Amino acid sequence: MPGARVAILTVSDTAAADATADRSGPTIQSVLTEHGYVCTHLVVVPDDEIRIRTVVLGWCDQGDVDWIVTTGGTGFGVRDRTPEAIKPLLEREAPGLVHLLLASSLKATPLAALSRPVAGTIRRTLITTLPGSVKAVQENLAALLGAGVVSHALELIAGGSGRSVHAALAAEGVRIPGPVAGTRSEGSVSGTSVGSGHHHHHHHHGHDHAPPKPRSVLSQDPSLPVHARHRESPYALISVAEAFLTILREIKPLSVAEVLVTPQLRGHVIAEDVLAPQNVPTTYSTNVDGYALRSTDPPGIYKVLDHRTHPLNAPLPPGAVFRVNTGGPLPAGADAVIMVEDTRLHSTQRTAAGEEYEEAEIETLAQMSVLENVREPGSDVRQGELVLERGTVVSSAGGEIGTLAFVGRTKVRSHVNVVRKPVVALLSTGNELLDVQTPTPLPSIGWGGIWDTNRPSLQAAIEGLGYEVVDLGIVPDNLDAHISTLRRGLEVADLVLTTGGTSMGVGDLLKPVIERHLGGTIHFGRVRVKPGKPTTFATVPTPGGRNPAVPLFALPGNPASALVMFHVFVIPALRKLGGWPEERCRLPSVRVQIQESMRLDTRPEYHRAIIRVGPAGFKAYSTGGQRSSRVASLKGANGLIALPPRGEKGPSKLEIGDFVEAILIGEVHMD
Repeated sequence: MPGARVAILTVSDTAAADATADRSGPTIQSVLTEHGYVCTHLVVVPDDEIRIRTVVLGWCDQGDVDWIVTTGGTGFGVRDRTPEAIKPLLEREAPGLVHLLLASSLKATPLAALSRPVAGTIRRTLITTLPGSVKAVQENLAALLGAGVVSHALELIAGGSGRSVHAALAAEGVRIPGPVAGTRSEGSVSGTSVGSGHHHHHHHHGHDHAPPKPRSVLSQDPSLPVHARHRESPYALISVAEAFLTILREIKPLSVAEVLVTPQLRGHVIAEDVLAPQNVPTTYSTNVDGYALRSTDPPGIYKVLDHRTHPLNAPLPPGAVFRVNTGGPLPAGADAVIMVEDTRLHSTQRTAAGEEYEEAEIETLAQMSVLENVREPGSDVRQGELVLERGTVVSSAGGEIGTLAFVGRTKVRSHVNVVRKPVVALLSTGNELLDVQTPTPLPSIGWGGIWDTNRPSLQAAIEGLGYEVVDLGIVPDNLDAHISTLRRGLEVADLVLTTGGTSMGVGDLLKPVIERHLGGTIHFGRVRVKPGKPTTFATVPTPGGRNPAVPLFALPGNPASALVMFHVFVIPALRKLGGWPEERCRLPSVRVQIQESMRLDTRPEYHRAIIRVGPAGFKAYSTGGQRSSRVASLKGANGLIALPPRGEKGPSKLEIGDFVEAILIGEVHMD
């Protein structure tokens, strides 16, 4: 289907570190361009499942990509994870295309049997995964493009009938399978049955596909007798990647609001294409400190004028220059500016008392050419030019706010449309907790209690990211308190964040309250990760409220677990609510070299670390003991090392000097 839009994704740790090492991506681009396809994206990511999925889902959600082609990561190498990243996303698999890819490669080498391609569709986008070598890519593309296989597939995915292809095949004597006897053919033309081997293409595949919702309440009923309590969690144990994708799928950006263009705009996402309302500069102006004059004026002695002695709209008189400062407009008749450094003071003006107070005359020492040191109207930005694209994140570095001010948006129109920044309702649960400011223990616990570490640490992290926090305090372990406090949070916030009460204890009430009293849906209740296994994510309907539904995260009560899961899951959720592009919702990660040996767990683990960068790259140093209750493991930490799980026959630890991915949660230090 010539003209189809193609996105190319190269999966390679090496190419992600050095884009010039990517040869397969440009090869795909070249071949497809020659065949009439429009390559709209060429992106390189490391061999990381979440990074791969985030980019692919982002393209599919945009709705402007017909075919995604990946290259790399399909083999048996330890880091080859492309099939694992792509396959869970597919709504309809295409085993025929997989067979075609393998068959084409096997013609060249039996080693192609070690390739693990996958193919299929996500909504209206076709996805095929190719090997990483240029030769294999060329072989696979030849097979896909030959006989119009991909072209026909794209036509069907887009909702076409494919009749032209069927007719051409029939004309060549190729038998097109007809409908089963006794069934109605949807592809008949003029009473003649046309092939229905592709009858699936008549099914609607719009963008309203919704993932299946849980059909039953899994949480235990707190009112049941002791013998009926759960002894094992009823919630499926899912991977970090599945949990992350579930969050991106379930959370929708907040509504658009109009806000003032002020420094408080930082952290927002622009919800419109911002066009320059006027030329910048609006008139001829100087880009140096000096004197405006005519380019025909020869070096010599000139009288000095300024805005106090000569109006800008009056022509500059002969024998005079006009004093200007950088950015200032030129007076009528001037077409050049001489720098102060190219002049000499000739005489000064004096007061009645004989004191010097201003220049009277200067001597110019050089001849200026036309428009020398002059900015023409619109030379920086022309009226109507796109200066900020929709989806731009306004950073605290100042560039985006500066751009709005630079083009005069604050003067011509003082507001800009942005996606609302989410407000977070924060609470801790547990009879045993003491507030650090008002340490009053509940009389029922019979002991002094422990300090509530989670609320102040999470509030500091949330507000440090620029989000508003509604502090709901400590909630005791009783049903009514949970229900009333959570309802208040759902009314005043765009995301509710709780800690504690997510495991299997008698007082762990959050899951029952969400499902049985608030009508919420728990999308996952356990994650295969260390620390943070009981992490829970739900959405609660709020008809007539701020939003149709409010996401709720219930993090474990152990302080290190809560903070780690906040960075891994809650920050991406806040960014998605705020309208961030999906590929930027997850915190950035880098490849680090560990400086201590690290034992591997049966679960993937986020090891708290201090990351430093030097000439040799990024190095990671452990913060010490990693117990989930030890919040001190996050003191000074600016990274979370993503340790892989220990395999049955794999190594039990990573050694000093090994490389692994790490999520950045703070500023990187210089080594």
